[in-house]
Amino acid sequence: MTFGTTSSGTFYFFNKKEQSIPIVFVHGVGLTHEIWQPQLDFFKKYSTLSYDILGHGKTPLEKKEISFDDFSDQLVKLIDELKIDKIHLVGFSIGSLIARNFATKFNNRLQSLILLGSIYKRSDEQQKIVNVRFNQAKKELKLSKEALKRWFSDKYLEKNPNTYEKIVSILSANNMKNFLKVYELFVIHKNDEDFEKIIVKTLIMTGEYDTGSTVKMSEELNKIIKNSQIKIINNGKHLCGIECADDVNLTIKDFIEKNEWFKTL
Repeated sequence: MTFGTTSSGTFYFFNKKEQSIPIVFVHGVGLTHEIWQPQLDFFKKYSTLSYDILGHGKTPLEKKEISFDDFSDQLVKLIDELKIDKIHLVGFSIGSLIARNFATKFNNRLQSLILLGSIYKRSDEQQKIVNVRFNQAKKELKLSKEALKRWFSDKYLEKNPNTYEKIVSILSANNMKNFLKVYELFVIHKNDEDFEKIIVKTLIMTGEYDTGSTVKMSEELNKIIKNSQIKIINNGKHLCGIECADDVNLTIKDFIEKNEWFKTL
């Protein structure tokens, strides 16, 4: 596995295997590429690419105003620089919104699309809740550790204190000015993608107990995105990619293998 920084400043990890189309992982707001370690370990025989989105980790954010198009442009510049033609794209949380935007602009670069913990048409009450959280973050200029209660089960956090500390350290390291710019995109998202342009085969996943990216939202996305299928991760919450990694990884593997023949595994 190699790591580096592109000419435009994107920090990435690339595990290149000649036999396979790369699986690209896009993380959530306030996090970094590091949350994908369970997936990178599982898919070590595959080409995998993970990176820090704009304003996160080791990737800077210079613009005063940003849009999801900026994140799609960041990704296409990354794969162009690495001379990658097609990808399997996996997006988590705001990363899934980036992936949705990318699919409407660069569908020809996708072999498949996987949306994990994706939002769609929040209710008035759900919108009110995220607005309160955003305003609290603006006021306190820090991220609440209470987020981990929504992202993991209490049982998991009790048994995995190292994971708790790791996620807290990532959250605490955020540049709050940049974080708030990106977080605001997540909060005000209007589901205004042109879903008709997403024609690649799509897998929609969420945790059974994810209160922010609910089962109902995934079901609605499944109805509106053609060529899509849905998988609910039993007992999962928002970061089920870590807590329920085995289930998530096997689901991704099965889906990808139906969309690509691998010569060696």
